Amino acid sequence: MTHIPPPTQIPADAWITSTYSAANNECVEVALARSAVAVRDTKNRQRGHTLVSPTAWAAFLDLVSANTA
Repeated sequence: MTHIPPPTQIPADAWITSTYSAANNECVEVALARSAVAVRDTKNRQRGHTLVSPTAWAAFLDLVSANTA
């Protein structure tokens, strides 16, 4: 994982808020960013975001899906 602190910016309209976590008010947002997936905490946007490879993101989603089914 690579942490990219501000001022590295991704356009505001690129971020998608997770609907799964919205009910708990513990949201994360994701955005595609040049061969990577950016992830940030909705409540702490000023802290920047973390970049992971699309392969790592897909593996994470598979793991989460397998453990919540």
